[in-house]
Amino acid sequence: MNITVICIGKLKEKYWSQAVEEYSKRLRSYCSLEILELKESRLPDKAGAAEELAVKDAEGKEILRRIKENMYVITLEVKGKMLSSEKLAEKIEKLGLSGDSNIAFIIGGSLGLSDEVSRRADFKLSFSEMTFPHQMMRVILLEQVYRSFKIMRNETYHK
Repeated sequence: MNITVICIGKLKEKYWSQAVEEYSKRLRSYCSLEILELKESRLPDKAGAAEELAVKDAEGKEILRRIKENMYVITLEVKGKMLSSEKLAEKIEKLGLSGDSNIAFIIGGSLGLSDEVSRRADFKLSFSEMTFPHQMMRVILLEQVYRSFKIMRNETYHK
């Protein structure tokens, strides 16, 4: 299985980088993992709605350029569907069994995803109704993907 995480922005703090490295290392025995960090668009100070929309659209265009035609796209969105860890594992397993073994998880920037990226999604996933920093979301996502593989293989993992 091939997992691609397409995300806006670089990890700035060392602790986020270390957490991503740890889960990336753990995932190597379960899947091929690629993390594509895309440049964050600059938002002017005191930006209005039009400037915010322009930033989301620019970031969205960059995200869409990185999505391959054969990818099953899962966007992380506050208004997406919430799943338990077991249900996420079931979803990933079903995708693999049905031939959708190239999964792209999309994490937007601080303003979220453009409408165009959201429309491209095959599935919209929400981890919570709360808003999280996109750097933290990358770690949470990788942990849950790792947990999913452990669940699929009936391997023990700390609860």
